[in-house]
Amino acid sequence: MTSDQTGDVVRVPVALGERSYDILIGSGLLARAGSLIREVLPKAKAAVVTDATVADLHLATLNASLASAGVETSASVIPPGESSKSFPVFEQVVDQVIGGRYERGDAVVALGGGVVGDLSGFVAGVVRRGMRFVQIPTSLLAQVDSSVGGKTGINVSHGKNLVGVFHQPDLVIADTDVLDTLSERHFRAGYAEVAKYGLIDDAGFFTWLEANWQAVFAGGAARTHAIATSCRSKAAIVARDERETGDRALLNLGHTFGHALEAATGYSDKLVHGEAIAIGMVLAHDFSVHMNLMGPDDATRVRRHFEAVGLPTRLDQVPGDLPDADGLLALIAQDKKVVRGTLTFILTHGIGQSFIAKDVPGEAVKGFLAGASERG
Repeated sequence: MTSDQTGDVVRVPVALGERSYDILIGSGLLARAGSLIREVLPKAKAAVVTDATVADLHLATLNASLASAGVETSASVIPPGESSKSFPVFEQVVDQVIGGRYERGDAVVALGGGVVGDLSGFVAGVVRRGMRFVQIPTSLLAQVDSSVGGKTGINVSHGKNLVGVFHQPDLVIADTDVLDTLSERHFRAGYAEVAKYGLIDDAGFFTWLEANWQAVFAGGAARTHAIATSCRSKAAIVARDERETGDRALLNLGHTFGHALEAATGYSDKLVHGEAIAIGMVLAHDFSVHMNLMGPDDATRVRRHFEAVGLPTRLDQVPGDLPDADGLLALIAQDKKVVRGTLTFILTHGIGQSFIAKDVPGEAVKGFLAGASERG
């Protein structure tokens, strides 16, 4: 997977044949979004979807950019938070897009974090059997993960992201400056997904992050480098396995444990996604040690790095009362990584050596979770 740089914009292509698109990464791109969208979709109108928090910060800039490029637009503003990834809010946005007389060749434009992107992509994927789609991610987590690769969906009572479609965007615009408006907590949460790419298959990147994470938080060239490296990694995996029938499952490192913790806390602000994934990745490394797949040193290194960054790493850091090992296992078994009733985990032989482990015994997971709960 290659990328190039024109001026201060890094371009990372996602190679999917006729569904290929570019991720554009750089400073000040939100103010240029109208012209960038026009280059890819010359005649499309834009049905913008955003949440109330992002709208207050960034919608005026996007609207001005779209207007200057002659793009007709309207906006659907939804409540912030994971609860908006629901059937009622989905129905509300669908009604607004159809009621606005947007056609198949027009674009749904997601301005926001992962919740907005997942919901908007689902709308774009099913309204008129598929509209055009542009992602303008405003959180670090969305810039390096959820805005890339075409996974869309909403949550239901049975679990997270269980209803959705694969629908690739036509363009991703990642403005590194908008991340300055994130809270420190949400930037840290997004950083967990950055570190994930090092832990999957790029030990050198993880080593670089250990030395440079403070510069990534500060902004500038280090932040752009971290985002671009993450996007290249995900783009390469998605190009090999668009529909998650093979290697793409590696991107779920930490997610099987993490999603169970999110479900246990009601998908609430008690534990935001990146925090759950940070704990989940620590658990995945610890479980790999438990299964004699690796030694303890790399697992300790992962835990210490996340602790240095300020991310949670232990079950006793999750607010409220968690289910016991049986309850957590039941939540894991509901996760969509389950295939024909058997458990699939992303485990590892060490930093940068993750692999897909199928048919993991449930009793081994339960025993490990019982011990992890006692240790905290």
